[in-house]
Amino acid sequence: MLANLFMHYALDMWLDREFPAVTFERYADDAVVHCVSERQARQVLAALTDRMGEVELSLHPDKTRIVYCRDGKRQGSYEHREFTFLGYTFRARKSQDKQGRRFLSFEPAISKDALKRIGREVRSWRLHRRSDLSFVELARRINPIVAGWINYYGRFYRSALIPLLQRINAYLVRWVRKKYRRLSALRKALGKMGEIAKRYPRMFAQWKVTTAASSGW
Repeated sequence: MLANLFMHYALDMWLDREFPAVTFERYADDAVVHCVSERQARQVLAALTDRMGEVELSLHPDKTRIVYCRDGKRQGSYEHREFTFLGYTFRARKSQDKQGRRFLSFEPAISKDALKRIGREVRSWRLHRRSDLSFVELARRINPIVAGWINYYGRFYRSALIPLLQRINAYLVRWVRKKYRRLSALRKALGKMGEIAKRYPRMFAQWKVTTAASSGW
């Protein structure tokens, strides 16, 4: 809390005072500053470097960079064209408007590091080995966590999250094959999973996303 209060004085209030036309976001010691040109970005960066020195801090040498937000309208070339903030990677992505027209936009989606971290957690559950639990008990254990991931990382460009959610479904299929001998064949297990998901679409938090994205598992 004290560090956050200090940064509010050292950075937030200073930016508001010295660069009132520049917008920014900050969470703890991570911040994104929006500039309208490279010239302005370099000016702000130089001033910010001096400001951090005044309060006996320094900018991270690897994380601090000027990023060109390339999209369908900004087609220039620049060394850095993406950045990660709060678990999201912002970069050029294919999008589609309400009329079905495709275009390139600069949008956030779950970052690779966040995907790796969540993937490790999913593996640590060893769902396919929990044959001591019922289907309902499995859902109760993982739904609060999975729902949290969907609510946060699925807020923007949800399609980037779908492969991870489908991996959870794959573990559930393995669980079915291991728990029920009559469903040990992959085809039968997949069929049973599809049947359950259709009958109880809200049983698992990820089903509202994965079943809408694909008819398969």
